[in-house]
Amino acid sequence: MYKTGIFIIVLVLISSCSTETNQKIKEKQEMKQTEKNPLLQKWNTPFGTPPFDRIKSEDYLPAFKTAIKKHKTEINKITANPEAPSFENTIVALEQSGADLKKVQHVFFAVEAANTDDILKQTSKEIQPELAAHADAIRMNKKLFERVDAVYRQRNQLNLDDEDKKLLEETYKMFVRAGVNLPPEKQKRLQNINKELASLSQQFNDNLLSETNDFELYITDPKDLGDMPKQAVDAAAEEAQRRGHQSGWSFTLQRPSIYPFLDYSPNRTLRKKIFDAYANRGNNNNSHDNKKIVEQMVQLRAEKAHLLGYENYAQYVLSDNMAEKPEKVYGFMNKIWPAALNMAKKDRNELAKAMKKDGINETFQASDWRYYVRKIRNEKYQFDESVTKPYFEVNAVRDGAFLLAHKLFGLNFKERKDIPTWHKDQQVFEVTDTTGKHIAVIYMDFFARPSKRGGAWMNELRMQSNVNGNFVTPIVTNNFNFPAPTKNMPSLLSFSQAQTVFHEFGHGLHGMLSNVKYASLSGTNVPRDFVEFPSQVMENWMSHPDMLKLYAKNYQTGEIIPKNLIDKMNKANSYNEGFRSVEYMAAAYLDMDWHTLNDTLARKTLDFEQKSMQKIGLIKEIIPRYRSTYYAHIFGGGYAAGYYSYLWSEVLDADTFAAFENSGNIFNPELAHKYKKMISSGGTKSGMELYKEFMGREPKIDALLQKKGFK
Repeated sequence: MYKTGIFIIVLVLISSCSTETNQKIKEKQEMKQTEKNPLLQKWNTPFGTPPFDRIKSEDYLPAFKTAIKKHKTEINKITANPEAPSFENTIVALEQSGADLKKVQHVFFAVEAANTDDILKQTSKEIQPELAAHADAIRMNKKLFERVDAVYRQRNQLNLDDEDKKLLEETYKMFVRAGVNLPPEKQKRLQNINKELASLSQQFNDNLLSETNDFELYITDPKDLGDMPKQAVDAAAEEAQRRGHQSGWSFTLQRPSIYPFLDYSPNRTLRKKIFDAYANRGNNNNSHDNKKIVEQMVQLRAEKAHLLGYENYAQYVLSDNMAEKPEKVYGFMNKIWPAALNMAKKDRNELAKAMKKDGINETFQASDWRYYVRKIRNEKYQFDESVTKPYFEVNAVRDGAFLLAHKLFGLNFKERKDIPTWHKDQQVFEVTDTTGKHIAVIYMDFFARPSKRGGAWMNELRMQSNVNGNFVTPIVTNNFNFPAPTKNMPSLLSFSQAQTVFHEFGHGLHGMLSNVKYASLSGTNVPRDFVEFPSQVMENWMSHPDMLKLYAKNYQTGEIIPKNLIDKMNKANSYNEGFRSVEYMAAAYLDMDWHTLNDTLARKTLDFEQKSMQKIGLIKEIIPRYRSTYYAHIFGGGYAAGYYSYLWSEVLDADTFAAFENSGNIFNPELAHKYKKMISSGGTKSGMELYKEFMGREPKIDALLQKKGFK
């Protein structure tokens, strides 16, 4: 027995030594991988831009794992600090922790959205729940919160400046809103909910991308093209070849493809086929169906709100926004909805008459809307959008946005070919001020492709900050889904696509002009219903005659867009405002209805959506801009209970631009300086506070009602 005991002890010691050795070997291997991983190295590139030429899809997951581990160590160091909690050793230390993780996150999620592949998709599926769990572990860390709370309780005695106070307030609020004060069992449930929501959101987006990419409408009869512009026809022919056809034309559910078909094809049956495919993405009872995901996410969000002490998820979200309460959002939208719906009904009746004039004695349908809007614009205003497209070549529109930034803010843009990109179509520009000082870097990614999610958006690859004199300049991206150039033609944009360039560039300016101390308060880190304001206001300049004549030039002749064409275009574009407002607002109501549910009962997605639209009297010829199963803003992104913010911000942007117009100079330098000061302040003050400092009063709705023709 004694000898056996010794033998067992020896075995245990050998096993222990072996385990320690294996652990050391594993740690060394991980260290070597970390040292080689370009995401975790110092970026010796111009302005510290990401080395996209060296980063591989396989690099992200190990970089995430290492960065999370490092962040945990940094948090433990803060909580273990023997010194009394102070603003510097707790609040600023927390703000600056996780630098590597933020670096990896910003790059990964930008690339995964714009140029994904199977490895990136799988990485996202694996890492999203881990990131959610990691964030919860920090925000529910009692020891850490005790230090934050100690600083917060003595905030009035600390001699902090306004931005320091705001950071302290937002940090404290972040912990409370995350559930730090909940009992352990409720915290655990909340953590599980957050992980589930992260996974479901990722699956929603993956399903939507697959549904969008899988559809093809292949045609061989040129009559089905109608008078479609050559650019769209060429793009469809190239798409057909990419899909293995020797001839013919292929149309997809990407907007640059489906919209020209709905606008120009005289074939009602095919228009309905492609429209229905678009409207039923995620609703086909297949492996990419999103209905169950929607139902689960709504239930989980309601449960999360209850755990945190709110009646519903919208209350939880809005308590941190300008609107504050769901009732205020509904009240705001209800002021505009009746006039918008009446205008849409009048337009619907006019469009239906136009269809009957074509000898079609059938019921007017949603899939007919765009086709007859184009025809009426042609007849009523002698205007066809294809005539203006040569004046909106994509690079010319880009240069127009750059020129506007120069005239308002003194910014200059220089293309840099020495900065790596994540896709060959990307363009990169260094931004400088009037003295030549470096301000920022902006990437422009214009064209649709199967690896890119739909829509248009802005990312911040690096946020501006200025802690202890270390000024970090911002790096931002603009992403679009425009038609790519064909063999015969450059990329020519529609009016609304040109607007989108200015819109997303407005988000870019919000990031680039930031001039604050802390990254978490910089750029677009503002309430959701304020974030769209700096982007939407740019659209007003885009179509103003004084701006158009500076950049809208025919790509073939160089001719400036004629005044009579501008007048026709702006009059024609005012037509169909009822539709634009109604389809958008229907989606905003749907979002609010989903997120003002006070219980966690199961709802059938389509039944709920139908009742929601019946409640507001939506006409059957218009569907919400986003139906539930492809509503990526709220089920795949951060706009849940916040899609109303575009209209909310539109009040601010119309009011602001009216001030420029009323001054007699849309480039008024004094107003531009005040406006720049406002948006460069990031989230250091509330949105209303910033707006009142800029305008000297609260925003008025009059300018918006007049702009939309509702007054």
